[in-house]
Amino acid sequence: MGCYDCCIRCLGAVPYPSLVATLLFYAGVALFCGCGHEALANTEVLVETYFARNVQDYVVMASFIKYFQYVIYGLASFFFLYGILLLAEGFYTTSAVKQTFGEFRSTQCGRCLSLTFIIVTYILAFIWLAVFAFTAIPVLFLFNMEQTCHNINILAETTPSINQHGWICMDARQYGLLPWNAMPGKACGMTLASICKTSEFYVTYDLYIAAFAGAGVTLLALFLYLVATTYNYAVLRFLGRKGIR
Repeated sequence: MGCYDCCIRCLGAVPYPSLVATLLFYAGVALFCGCGHEALANTEVLVETYFARNVQDYVVMASFIKYFQYVIYGLASFFFLYGILLLAEGFYTTSAVKQTFGEFRSTQCGRCLSLTFIIVTYILAFIWLAVFAFTAIPVLFLFNMEQTCHNINILAETTPSINQHGWICMDARQYGLLPWNAMPGKACGMTLASICKTSEFYVTYDLYIAAFAGAGVTLLALFLYLVATTYNYAVLRFLGRKGIR
């Protein structure tokens, strides 16, 4: 067998759907974990500086951010290993591998393992769907904050009196970032507009958008894994019933 035939044979054995899903999976997890970690740290600084005067008002949020950052470390490690396992399972079960290597035989244990990966990936996809929805909350908060600042700037240009737009506020307590007894808990008028002009605000906003996009890419990769693993498992069951494998 020549070098060209060997290359064609090896390329034919690659589970391309699983490979694409793995690349998307790692890219999404990297975006979510990296940007999410930094966004949480910047959020704590913003709330401490502009929305709360008493340390006791944001101590719960600070503890949550600290623990969630450790969760991010664990997620990164777990998903790195799980991506490798799913890719290996794709190589094992793909029809291209079965057709290329004639000595390959699927076993009952192998089919059971494939089914286990399908169930675990299915559960992870639903859990990650909740994470994806949860990640949208800070994006929504900062988006509304930016739009509110834009409205304040427009009013500031058209009305000479500061009191005309001093009633326009963003309340962090409404989004669960602070308890209802936190003071001031909100920013209004030109104070709010000045916050939106800081680099911390825009960096945090961009980081949350990137983390939200990373969560979406990860969710897409999990669905691709589900499609690929389910198809491979169905092929294994079909060939097993026919007595071919």
